[in-house]
Formats: sequence, C-alpha cells, structure tokens
Amino acid sequence: MREPEWRRTGSTPDYRFSLANERTFLAWLRTSLALIAGALAIDQLAPDIAPAPVRITVCVILAVLGAALATLAYRRWGQMEAAMRHERELPFSGVMLLTTLGVAAAALVFAVLILLAP
Repeated sequence: MREPEWRRTGSTPDYRFSLANERTFLAWLRTSLALIAGALAIDQLAPDIAPAPVRITVCVILAVLGAALATLAYRRWGQMEAAMRHERELPFSGVMLLTTLGVAAAALVFAVLILLAP
C-alpha cells in the first residue's frame, strides 16, 4: 500500500500524540461497528418491533451511518496526523455532532417503536 502524501512532509510528531490519535481512530471504528451491529441485530432479532418498511429503513440508516463514520474516521485520523506533522492547529470536525444527532434520532425512533409495539 502506498504511503499517503502527507506522511512525506513535515516532521514526525511525538509518538505519544500519534498513538493517541490512533486510539481515537480505533474508538471511532468501534462506534461504527456498533452502529452496523445494532442495525443487524434489530433487523434479525426484533422483526416485530415495527412494520417491515419502517424497521428496514431505520436499520439501513444505521448501517449507512456506520459505514460513513468508518470512512470519515480514517479521513479525520489523516487530517490530525498532517496537522501535527506541520505543527498546525488541529482541524475542527462536525462528524461528532452528526454522529450524536444520528444516534439520538435512532434512539428516539426506537423508543417510540418500543412504546407502540403490541
């Protein structure tokens, strides 16, 4: 695999910061996997929680959110590494807000579905 362009520029940051950035990346991946596993679990283990079209729609949204989060996690990891290599301020990311809103919306939908379930 080819090394990213940003790794060939700047100076190598303190390894503790690089490892902390990597741990954050891995935490985002765990969150992504949890969203995908949750979508699969709801679809397979709670088929009566809602009418099929509603259940499938919510599960697809969760799975897509999980896939997008995994992709954005790698992008964010690279941006943070590049900023550290060039001694720049770490960039802001709106991904955390979007993930929070997506998970909160899913929780509300499932709370309503559970309350309305027979």
